[in-house]
Amino acid sequence: MSDEAAANELTPITVVTGFLGAGKTTLVNYILKEQNQWKIAVLENEFGEVAIDDGLVAESLDAPEDLITMDNGCVCCSVRGDLIRTLGQLSSSRKKFDAILLETTGLADPAPIVYTIQTNPKISEHYRIDSIVCLADCKHITQHLDEVKPDGAVNEALQQVAFADKILLNKVDLVTEKEKNTLKERLASINQFATVIETERSRAPLERILGLNSFSMESILKYEPEFFADQENEKMEHNLDSVTSVGVTFTGNLHAQWFNMFMMDLLKERAADLYRTKGLLSFHGQGDTKFVFQGVHEQINFGPAKEPWKAGEERINKFVFIGKNLDKKLLTKSLMECLHKEEEA
Repeated sequence: MSDEAAANELTPITVVTGFLGAGKTTLVNYILKEQNQWKIAVLENEFGEVAIDDGLVAESLDAPEDLITMDNGCVCCSVRGDLIRTLGQLSSSRKKFDAILLETTGLADPAPIVYTIQTNPKISEHYRIDSIVCLADCKHITQHLDEVKPDGAVNEALQQVAFADKILLNKVDLVTEKEKNTLKERLASINQFATVIETERSRAPLERILGLNSFSMESILKYEPEFFADQENEKMEHNLDSVTSVGVTFTGNLHAQWFNMFMMDLLKERAADLYRTKGLLSFHGQGDTKFVFQGVHEQINFGPAKEPWKAGEERINKFVFIGKNLDKKLLTKSLMECLHKEEEA
């Protein structure tokens, strides 16, 4: 079986983050009670402080045998203890579902969940991370983004936006067009690579957030060239706590050893500040093989892309960094120093 076919056999997990009040309860109830196109298993993680719905989840619900089955075929479960245990018990019936939605309200950093699903063999042979979705309240997220935390504490709202593959901008009917556009510009300054989807009352178009494999290494191949447009002229306040996204692109073949050393040093020094990284690479001596990688903090997945470089195709390396206090000029300079030089062959 090909890698792609094997990936398609795995049940996709969409991780949903977002502050209480952003519309998560309404979204989950919409999935469980109103829509009929998708059969979804909703796992409400223990990080949440509020049950999905009054009486919907039983207080002692902790085993898949006790899953609440809805009329539309969806199920609901509250993860009281071990996520691995819950997913393991679901594995025998997982093919009944189109997707699993893991709700993690209040969790700033989804990295531990991503790491668990990708590295635990009992889980990774059944499931894959499909995307990380941030549910944002159009009316109130700005005050969360502006909140000044005590020394050393993270701003959870900034992190949630930075980690997202997709941002569900909810309650757009409660703000003016100008307020909405200003907010979208703000979100793009933090994470210009996330797709923003506007919703009202959490009626999300599920086909735009589920089963799209947005988290895969290959996802960088779908980015349009304008994602990597020069940002030097953009007005951007520079402070140590700012969270931004940076795109770097240049042509040529990289020296594998130099690039590996650069990445090792970068992750050793800055892993905590690097929320998401992605790359599309051409290496000297590797023929037409196109390489891709994507990471969360220090957890990097790296390998060949499904499609090689085409004959005559320009070898354009592309990098995405989302994190705190990123210096685009320094990152670009350091990466370009990894280019293979013919005279040193």
